This record gives sequence, structure tokens and C-alpha cells, in this order.
Amino acid sequence: MESNDDIYTKDGTVDYIGNPANKKITGTWKACPFILGNECCERLAYYGMSSNLVLYFKHRLHQHSATASRNNLNWGGTCYITPLIGAFIADSYLGRYWTIAVFSIIYVIGMSLLTMSASISGLRPTCYSKDDCRATDTESAVFFLALYIVALGTGGIKPCVSSFGADQFDDDDEVEKKHKSSFFNWFYFVINIGALIAASVLVWVQENVSWGLGFGIPAVAMGIAVISFFSGTRLYRNQKPGGSPLTRLAQVMVSAFRKYKVPVPLDKTLLYETADAESNIKGSRKLDHTEDFKFFDKAAVVTQTNQTKDSAVNPWRLCTVTQVEELKGIIRLLPIWATGIMFSAVYSQMGSLFVLQGETLDPSMGPRFDIPSASLSIFDTISVIIWIPIYDRIIVPTTRRYTGHKNGLTQLQRMGIGLVISILAMLAAAALELIRLGIVKRNNYYDYDHIPMPIFWQIPQYFLIGCGEVFYFVGQMEFFYMEAPDAMRSMCSALALTTVALGNYASSLLVTIVTKVSTKHGRLGWIPDNLNRGHLHYFFFLLAILSVVNLGAFLLISKWYTYKRPVGTLR
Repeated sequence: MESNDDIYTKDGTVDYIGNPANKKITGTWKACPFILGNECCERLAYYGMSSNLVLYFKHRLHQHSATASRNNLNWGGTCYITPLIGAFIADSYLGRYWTIAVFSIIYVIGMSLLTMSASISGLRPTCYSKDDCRATDTESAVFFLALYIVALGTGGIKPCVSSFGADQFDDDDEVEKKHKSSFFNWFYFVINIGALIAASVLVWVQENVSWGLGFGIPAVAMGIAVISFFSGTRLYRNQKPGGSPLTRLAQVMVSAFRKYKVPVPLDKTLLYETADAESNIKGSRKLDHTEDFKFFDKAAVVTQTNQTKDSAVNPWRLCTVTQVEELKGIIRLLPIWATGIMFSAVYSQMGSLFVLQGETLDPSMGPRFDIPSASLSIFDTISVIIWIPIYDRIIVPTTRRYTGHKNGLTQLQRMGIGLVISILAMLAAAALELIRLGIVKRNNYYDYDHIPMPIFWQIPQYFLIGCGEVFYFVGQMEFFYMEAPDAMRSMCSALALTTVALGNYASSLLVTIVTKVSTKHGRLGWIPDNLNRGHLHYFFFLLAILSVVNLGAFLLISKWYTYKRPVGTLR
């Protein structure tokens, strides 16, 4: 009888593929609490640091509103670009387990340095009053160094944790596959539990106690995240890394271009594929041939100069159908990926212009308590927490009766609804700004720090963003995991995350362009330091218009999209 020690790999994780007996003691929901706990604490750390960051830039580093907004957006964008690094390492060399482990340590180092930069004399800015602080070049440099170490650390975690959790459910088991779809909903749910604590408690600590403690608590939370992850080690299913995905994609392109004059046979069974039941790519199932992008089929055409014995095949001259379909799958994903940038640009307003807009409103909750404007993001989180159970328990079974689809809506339908909701969110923000400026104009409140209009009027725009997230971001997360080639799932998860980065960069670029154009000839512009004299609603209307155009493009691309087909499975 096989002992438990015999089924564990050197890192303590389990690879049940090829040994079904191991499957019974690992994976599924019993492994997920440790992964979900890790994600909840990591997100608490991230949002506890990032939710109020724009105000730290403005009030502690003494930056102008537009500069603070740009720095916040650029750092946030970087946090969603670095996952490409972590994903490549995970898919190519370390696997998801060790990538999460290594980059978590980097994350903790960054959080610790950030805490010191806000609390230790000589590293923290010198303050003459609550909102009048100055930082030396060295102090600013240490703070930004800490921020970008965190950005590197999160790059190894973001693309791997959701995929690692989904790996605990077997695609070839119909019962487990159904639970996998539900996992993505609850994964996003725990993200927002962490965000809820960050927005409600940590933002208040930062503004009313100290920034040092406000950054120290997230650092401790990240330490707990690491402990939670390692605690479940012996329950995890671990997918083997398949080697460099970039090399495999390059091999298909080189092979296809080398044989650009070679015709593709009408009988697609003549295209090259291994005779074994498993693909020759570690951790990947074989993929059925699809009819689009036929040029790349040339890479799998066997010619007289090609050797077809597996041991002698040169992959730069002859590729398998599965390898060709990997490239086709990535190409098909790119247009869908591009349409996510606009949604992310809308989403990024919660951490920048929504916060600045909120600072002009009345924050009082009774005679002794003021709610920080950054804490309004709590209503985005509450919206997500409300909508995820509604979607999972009500919308899915209801729509399933009408569509016949196992998930009720396809992932693309779900994402499309999210895009529509994002347009409504921008219209709500613009409408609030028009009402606010009307009050300013009628009562000559131009030089007031806060006008007598409750900050809670911002709730609808935050609530709509949260609803849009449940449809778009969760749908996107599941879509990129399910449609990714098996051995490239971390890379494709990272690709999805880059839409958030590019959304931040796009919003930052729009702010820069709008500021430059609208301040010509001595005008204050759309987004001046004193928003009472600006036209912030113009910017929100601009985002709404761009989102409508983006929705049209998404609908056209979705109609054209061809889903991935693993060999022996039905879509």
C-alpha cells in the first residue's frame, strides 16, 4: 500500500495527474480555505496601503492634485504589469506554488520598508500641520522604493493565486468543473472582504491615528497571508510548469513562416500531433484543431524534410496541433483583452478622481466624526459583497433555465453586462458633479474646502462600479483561465490583469492630455487644485463616451470569438 509520503513532491504539493488515487486526498474545496485566506489577507494589505495613497502623495509628499493622481495611477498600473514577470516564472520554471511563496516574501519586505518610511524619524516627511508636510528627496526616494518593491511582490501573487485555486478543481470531472466556476465568484468575494476592512478601518487609522500604524497593519496582514498559504501545502494539487510559453509561441511562428509556401492539407488529421494520449507539453491537454488563423497550421504540416519520430522532431521546423492552437488561443484572446482597458480606466477613478471629488463634499457623520473620502470605496466593496451571492445563487440558476448554459450566462455575456454598468457609473459621477457645481455657483462656495452637500451622494457611483466588477472582472477572470492553454494559465491571468494596468495608464494619460489642453491661455482647466472652479464632469462624460465606443467594439469581437476545444471534451 502506498504511503502518503510517496505521493508528495519535494515542495510538499501534490500532482495527482497520472495517479488518480492521489486526487481523493487533495484539492477541491478542502484546499481552498487556505488559498482564500491568503487572498483575503493579501488584499487587505494591498487595499489598506493603496486606498488612501493619493492623499498621502498630496498631503504628506506635498504634491498637486493632478501629480498625486498620476503617481497613484502609475503605481497602480505597475502593480498590474509586474504579474507578467511572475506569470512567466510560474508557467516556465517554478510552478504556481513556489512563485507565490517567493514573491510573498518580497511583498513582506516592501510592506515593512513602507511602514518604516512613514514612521521612523529621518525617513518620514516632516509635518508642520496635519496637511502641511514636506519630504526630502531621500525620504521620497525611500517611500517610492518601498512602493515598487511591493509592486514587484504583488506581481508574483496576482496571476498565480486565482489560477492556483482553480487548479484544485479537475476540468475532466464534471462535478468539480461546476464548482470551479463558483470558485471564481467566491474568490472575488474574499478579495472584497479584505478591501472592506481596509476601506473602513485602515483608512480611518491612517487619517486619524498615524500613517505608520496605517501601513503597519497591512504589513502584518501580509505576514498572516504567507502563513495561511503555507498551512495548506499538503492539500494542494500542483500543476507542473510546461516550459517557456514564449519559446513555444515563437516556434510556431518561425515554423509557419519557414513553410509559408507549403499548402495546408484539406484533411486536418494529416497535421502533426503526438501519438500519445497526453500532449507533449507538460501540464497541458491536447487541443482540437480550429479553422481560424489557418496560416499558422503550416507549422504542423509534415514535409519531406521533417522527421516525424518524436525523439527527432525539431520544434522550430515542425510543431504539434496543440502547440499551434496555443498560439491561436492567445491571438483570439487579445481583442477581448483590449476592450478591458476601458473598463479598468473607469474602475481606476475610485482611487483618484472619486476621492478628490469626495474631498469637496461634507464628510461629517455627526458632530465628532468625519468620514475620509477614500473610505467611500467601502460602498463599492459592499456592492460586490451583495452582488456575488445574488449572482451565484439567484442569477445563475434563473438564467440557466432560459439559456441552457451550465453557468447561466457565458463569460462574454457576463462581461458585456459589466461594460454597460460601467457607463452608468460614469454618468452617475458626472451628474453628481453637475449638481455639486450648481450648488457652488448658486451660493458662491468657490473657496470652500467642503460644501454643505453630504459625501454620501457619491454612493450610487461606487455601488454601480461594484456591480460592474461582479459582472466584468469575475467574468474576465474565469474567461481568461478557461480559455487559456493549460500550460499558460498564469500568463493569461497576468494578461487579463494588465488591462487594469493599462486602464490606470490610460486614465493617467487622459488626465495629462485634458490638463494640458484645458489649461491653455491661462485657464484653470477641467481638474484644477480647487475643483469648485473646475469642470470634473467633463472628464466623467468623456470616459462615458469612450466606454460606449468600447462596448460596441466588444459586441463585435464577441460575435466573432471561437472557444477553445480540448480533445475529447464538449463545449
